[in-house]
Amino acid sequence: MFICDSQVHIWAEETRDRPWTPGGQELVHDMGHRPKPIGYEELKELMDEARVDRALIVPPTWDMDRNDLGLEAATKYPDRFGLICRVPLLDPKNGEFLLRKLIDDPAVKGVRLTFFRKEEATWLFDGTADWYWPVAQELEVPTMIHAAKFCPQVAEIAEKFPDLNLILDHMGVPGGTKDENCRPYVDATVSLSKFENVSVKLSGLPAKTSESYPYKKLEPYVQKLIESFGPERCFWGTDLSRILGAVGGSYRDCVTHFTEEMKFLSSEEVDLIMGRSLCNKLDWPIP
Repeated sequence: MFICDSQVHIWAEETRDRPWTPGGQELVHDMGHRPKPIGYEELKELMDEARVDRALIVPPTWDMDRNDLGLEAATKYPDRFGLICRVPLLDPKNGEFLLRKLIDDPAVKGVRLTFFRKEEATWLFDGTADWYWPVAQELEVPTMIHAAKFCPQVAEIAEKFPDLNLILDHMGVPGGTKDENCRPYVDATVSLSKFENVSVKLSGLPAKTSESYPYKKLEPYVQKLIESFGPERCFWGTDLSRILGAVGGSYRDCVTHFTEEMKFLSSEEVDLIMGRSLCNKLDWPIP
């Protein structure tokens, strides 16, 4: 089975020459990520131990809009890493320039936009993000969005830009939401399955439950999403730095959660969800 993780973070220590976003240290703590930075060489070793073939590097929010570490990793190990880059939404001119430049780099597989922090929460309403959608559709840029609580706005974007490939983060469930409280957000995400250009990441699941492995309370939600979107539009992922942080657990458990515990899935469906569907969606050939 070919396995590709749809979301991992790598980052460097905060220094005077490399400042984080204001409140970055508190953000790492509050979101439960591992305090010690994860570099791509360590990540590669962890992937080898867990038998994960590939991973998409998503620069974390606290590291500003930097893409340098992800580019370095994906350039050095092109068969193991791809970069889902960041672009500065608040600076349309430079953001578009950077997007057009980055998307020509074979290491770059798409873009991720986040709307979960207090200062980002209005960007889908006040026009801040409006410049991005037509440019991304023109350039055929797969776009991951952390926009839990904003499904109506995502629906408007998906309908207005039908050729824009949108990928919802973390089942569409906001951080800190667990167990039965996931239900309304999953139901809202399911409502977006009618748009063929919308897919969903089944990522960060251990952080969505108070139960230990194999996280049985989450199974009905996972099943509902897979039945709604189909295995071709559902992508396994970990958000590994949380697993190694406050959530606890192992990388390998995140793998076997799907490959061994989701009894309702056929072997073909598991094969698609664990990596093939995502690589197909990103036009990232599998060797």
